Amino acid sequence: MSGGGAEEEANLEFTPTWVVAAVCTVIVAISLAAERFLHYGGKFLKNKNQKPLYEALQKIKEELMLLGFISLLLTVSQNGITKICVPPSVTRHMLPCSLDEKEKVTVEHLLGQDRFHFERFFSFPRRLLAETRGTETETHALAKTEFCARKNKVPLLSVEALHHLHIFIFVLAVVHVTFSVLTVIFGGARIRQWKHWEDSIAKQNYETDQVLKRKVVDVQQHDFIKGRFSGFGKDSAIVGWLKSFFKQFYGSVTKSDYVTLRHGFIMTHCKANPKFNFHKYMIRALEDDFKQVVGISWYLWVFVVIFLLLNINGWHTYFWIAFIPFILLLAVGTKLEHVITQLAHEVAEKHAAIEGELVVQPSDDHFWFHRPHFVLFLIHFILFQNAFEIAFFFWIWVTYGFDSCIMGQVRYIVPRLIIGVFIQVLCSYSTLPLYAIVTQMGTHFKAAIFREHVQVRLAGWAQEAKKKKGVKADSQPGEGSSHAVAGIQLGSVFQKRASAAEDSASVPKVEGSAE
Repeated sequence: MSGGGAEEEANLEFTPTWVVAAVCTVIVAISLAAERFLHYGGKFLKNKNQKPLYEALQKIKEELMLLGFISLLLTVSQNGITKICVPPSVTRHMLPCSLDEKEKVTVEHLLGQDRFHFERFFSFPRRLLAETRGTETETHALAKTEFCARKNKVPLLSVEALHHLHIFIFVLAVVHVTFSVLTVIFGGARIRQWKHWEDSIAKQNYETDQVLKRKVVDVQQHDFIKGRFSGFGKDSAIVGWLKSFFKQFYGSVTKSDYVTLRHGFIMTHCKANPKFNFHKYMIRALEDDFKQVVGISWYLWVFVVIFLLLNINGWHTYFWIAFIPFILLLAVGTKLEHVITQLAHEVAEKHAAIEGELVVQPSDDHFWFHRPHFVLFLIHFILFQNAFEIAFFFWIWVTYGFDSCIMGQVRYIVPRLIIGVFIQVLCSYSTLPLYAIVTQMGTHFKAAIFREHVQVRLAGWAQEAKKKKGVKADSQPGEGSSHAVAGIQLGSVFQKRASAAEDSASVPKVEGSAE
């Protein structure tokens, strides 16, 4: 190395073995500890019969494996990428920071080096060039760029930029998984507060004939109807949407909403079992959906690439893009509240008074594209985009500093952070609980309505009955129908036994196809 006493970087041939062994030991120990933590976490969830959460954990493992592969790919291809040479003019367009900022930073760096060497050696004019050339960072960069410099070109991507990109992808995945877990934890805590409503209903005597034969109730005076609007018939569509918009911020789900929606679900899908534990089913359905929320799908990676492409100096893309999840979240919350309003509207239009409990009619027609599951896709996108914003902010802060040109001005940073926190809180305590209960108002119920062992036994019994029916039909024509009847009867007996084993969450009598 040139002057200043700087030493050349040593490779493994000249690195002490104890250093190599110590570093490898620490890395391997951390990796094994993380692997064992995930392994025992999976065993714990399996022992607790939490298959949906176990599958979500497997999804997290897949994301970590993908990150490991990306890390390996970037490391292996580093030398090849840095040797891709392009004309200097190509790298002067679509920059996150202007070239003026780059020159300013370079001048400030050199001036800082000048002052440091002047104060230390009192002869900085002669030593400056030798010292700056002698630093490890600049010498390493020079070794990587001289291949392209001989061609009067520059590298397509520098080693340092490649390293920073590597860190950003890792930070993004970790922040997304963390935020998704926190959202489901806080949202689940909010939903579990509704358990006392379920318990209060379970204490009542819910015989089927008593449910259907009760006193006559004025629909307009019912808590569910009054809680949604006053003088419903006079409300215009715009007023209904406005009320649904503001409803998501306070008391998004009341007890009358829960009781009515629960009763509508039971009367539609499991009328013969009025004691069905709707709260447990809702929790299982949410856990089943969680494994989709925690993953990073291909279209989300496409979004990352598009954002990195549009992060151009002066566009303030990182600021404007923060409004996308914000607007989507408000739209989703408003739509979910409006679904409840529509259910109340249908009842109020059809009946002036009812005998017994008020019954709403679940239907896919109330949801976008007649698909309740589309709401989950939007929530997934909202959580990822919000995590992307926060991850990008912290990555820039740690890597380049708060005053970096790529960070932007304070008047753009503060609103981004406020919006990010607002999205996280609103999604956890309002939108996700709304999703958990309102999406059960679709035409079909979810497979989570059955416990895992019930699903397995039902599927096994159905396959065995099919085989027996086929064999008997070939040997003794006419007996197929009798076996089918016997199969239905056995299925009913099995359902009754499974119901007894399901504590308070009995298997319902299905009156529609499951999703």
